[in-house]
Order: sequence, then structure tokens, then C-alpha cells
Amino acid sequence: MERPAWAPRSIDISVPSVSRIYDYYLGGSHNFEADREAARAAMEFMPGLPKIMQANRAFMRRAVRYAVGEGITQFLDIGSGIPTFGNVHEVAQAACPGAHVMYVDHDPVAVAHSQAVLQGNEHADVLAADLRKPRDILTNPQVQGLIDLNRPVALLLVAILHFVEDADDPYSAVAELRDALAPGSLLVLTHASYEGIPLPPERAEGAVDVYRKARSPLIMRSREDIARFFEGYDMVEPGLVPMPDWRPDTAPEDEDPYSYSGFAGVGRAA
Repeated sequence: MERPAWAPRSIDISVPSVSRIYDYYLGGSHNFEADREAARAAMEFMPGLPKIMQANRAFMRRAVRYAVGEGITQFLDIGSGIPTFGNVHEVAQAACPGAHVMYVDHDPVAVAHSQAVLQGNEHADVLAADLRKPRDILTNPQVQGLIDLNRPVALLLVAILHFVEDADDPYSAVAELRDALAPGSLLVLTHASYEGIPLPPERAEGAVDVYRKARSPLIMRSREDIARFFEGYDMVEPGLVPMPDWRPDTAPEDEDPYSYSGFAGVGRAA
């Protein structure tokens, strides 16, 4: 198996990674054959997976523009993945040139590629860290150098929490991050769910199994369980909704049925 020059030596390129599978769905080039195989296997059950990822990205861009419109100029994107066109720093800095963006991911390829993309951008940085250890993120000098936690921050948890199992207590991690943020901060979140998928659950379960075999269990939560992540926040209109329904730029009837899989929302810290 050929190892590309951009692949860190430390990683096993025969093991698929969720951020590289996601990159493949979005048409990116930072993925290996193991990632492509897993992606294609999941698409045999759910052919609309790339549409779900595109809807995720489109929501993220709308939410970032909304945050800038609300006067927020600091972004903490945890589980940021491999940067592709229209990433958080591009959207935020186009709307507000001085916006600060801190990316956090635990995939070495995502971190290495982010470092390359962000070279020379003094208002954006990337940190190798894990959502399950919020203290490591909040106390990190890189983060503290770029993000002032005494001022409002937009915390992005986009398509990440469904990879955190209940045993790892994602609710505590999200609450710990919330408690560190200044009033007026925003939580921007998307999460996978069986609700909204235009397929019988047992067929969608086949795609979930592919992730389980790739050692990245995909935890499908109900809308009610996803809403619990927003405890301590006031929901921004229109609340927790399918991704295309959150402040859309285009008519919802133009959307692919798969893009309604899962939920998106933005909450404001009181």
C-alpha cells in the first residue's frame, strides 16, 4: 500500500478513519483505500451518505455566518476533520477578516492537513486533542492564545457527537465546555439519527455496522436525546430541526431527501 507524502508516518493507513471517510464523501483527496472501501460499503446500504455530509457542511456555513452576524468573532471547532473548501476559517474570515478560529481533531491526517492549509494565517490554528477530554482543550496554551473564553465563542460540534459512545459520557463533555464559555456564546451542533432517513431502519443499520467494524461506532440518537446536549442554552429559532430546515438559503423542496437525516441546531448560552 503506497503511503502518500502527506500521510504522517505514525498512522496505520490500513485502518479507516471517520474524518477521512467524510473527506471521501465530500470529494476530497486526503483518504486511503481503507477509507474508500468503508465509505463504499456504507453507501451500499445508504447511497445518500454524501448528500448528508453536504447538508452538514451547508448548515455549518450558514451557522458560522449567523454567528458573525451576531457579533461573534471567535470559533472553536472540535472534531473539525480534514479542511475542505468552505471551511470554518474561510467562511468566518470572509465575513469578518479578524475572526479567530481554533480547530481541534484527534485524527493525525486532519491535523497535518489543517496545519498545511492554515500556514501563514495568524488568526487560525489547529490542535491535536479529543472532545472526550475537554479540560485538555480548554487549558491548552494554543487555545488560550487564540480564543478569549471571557468573550462569546461559537463552539462547533458538527457531526462529531455521534462518534462518542454513551460510556464516554458525551453529555458531561458538552456541559464542561458550556460551563467554560462566556454568556452569549453559541453551540452549533449536528447529530446523526434514524429519524428522517428515507430508508427502513434495518437498512440504515447496515451502514451503521460498517462504522462499527471500522472501530468507529456510529451512535444514532433520537431527537430527544440530541436535544439534551443543549441543556443550559436557549435555542435559536427554528430550534432543533433537520439540517436543510435551519435558516435555509434555498427552497427546501430543492433538497435531496437524504439531507433530512439527523438534526441540527444552534443554542445561545444564557
